Amino acid sequence: MASLKDIRMRIESTKNTQQITKAMKLVSAAKLRKAQHQIVNMRPYAHSLLKVIANIAITERVNHPLITPKQEVKKVLLLVLSSDRGLCGGFNAQINKFTDQYIKNNKDKYEAIDFIFIGRRASDFFSKRKLKVIESMQRLDKDISYALASKVAEKVMHFYLDGQYDEIRLIYNEFKSAISQAVVCETLLPVDLEKETLTATEGHVSGFAVDMIFEPRPEKIIDQLLVKHFSVQVYRCMSESVAAEHGARMTAMENATNNAKDVLSRLTLFYNKLRQEKITTELIEIVSGAEAL
Repeated sequence: MASLKDIRMRIESTKNTQQITKAMKLVSAAKLRKAQHQIVNMRPYAHSLLKVIANIAITERVNHPLITPKQEVKKVLLLVLSSDRGLCGGFNAQINKFTDQYIKNNKDKYEAIDFIFIGRRASDFFSKRKLKVIESMQRLDKDISYALASKVAEKVMHFYLDGQYDEIRLIYNEFKSAISQAVVCETLLPVDLEKETLTATEGHVSGFAVDMIFEPRPEKIIDQLLVKHFSVQVYRCMSESVAAEHGARMTAMENATNNAKDVLSRLTLFYNKLRQEKITTELIEIVSGAEAL
């Protein structure tokens, strides 16, 4: 049986852990508010940009390599977003499990599935497997910026345009709320315009007049907007993943704090019972000794 000293040490250790988890929860909550505000403001812009591209492409019947799907998909490049640190519940486990299942389901369907890992947890999880890793990036939660997203987007875009890959997909945790994230496998290239086109009306196609004159030419507009859109989409997905990570860590630390509170309650009750038993035993021994004298 543990001694009173051992139980006191466990109580003090649990109190220290509770203070740490509570502080980590507050830090994650502060970071989450900032990340959530950024996501809420970014989603309408990314959606509207893709809608404008779709409207121009459909109206002017513009073809572009980034929006034209390949006849046969043989090589796929997967961008997998995870976190660099743990203590965020099932955030990384969901990503790893989904990616592992995707590999099992599609390894016979495609000739090659290559990877770019953004985040240390996913990279470490798949490091012992025979996968072709193009690049591994870390410190996403600290170094996230539009410049970083543009750099990644430009590199991936060159891979696609050079014909090295027929499809580019990104796996990440989409932010739903502070307590909810959903794993999403999103096709980045080729860009799917069908879901963004508007219903055609009389004299109009997809929201733009048929006889509208564009300056510069629609092909040049589409080319510039697609590059912009692709960078924005990569940046949005990175921001979604970071916000989901902060939300998952905040929830995990809140649960850890509550669990520490329950452990403290049980340990304190056990300590008081053991202490009372010891005091009672000592009193009995004193009384017995006095009666013997």
